[in-house]
Amino acid sequence: MRIDKYLWCVRYYKTRSLATEACRKGHVKLNGDNVKASKIVFVGEKLIVRKNQIKYEIQVIDTPANRVGAKLVDLYRIDLTPQEEFEKLDLLKYSKDYYRKKGVGRPTKKDRRDLEELHEDED
Repeated sequence: MRIDKYLWCVRYYKTRSLATEACRKGHVKLNGDNVKASKIVFVGEKLIVRKNQIKYEIQVIDTPANRVGAKLVDLYRIDLTPQEEFEKLDLLKYSKDYYRKKGVGRPTKKDRRDLEELHEDED
């Protein structure tokens, strides 16, 4: 099975074209090497997929005939992703929340002064 189709079938990408684009950009590695979307995936091979700033490590158990439901995905792959990858994502989320909320607009003079005051207190 092609690697882009496999990633689509086991629900790592919403469309096959997104999976193909990820392969083209080098976000998908097979046994440590960048691959094209047409590369064939065999049972037992190890994939590394970089998506949303997380490096998912996947081991192929079997290849599905078609796209499978979310509950059946574990029949076709083993997720070897270390827990630290998910913790990094949580830290990144919290660091973004420290700044302004999305959609609030440009900072006002008061916001700038508050930030400067906060930075002065740290020094």
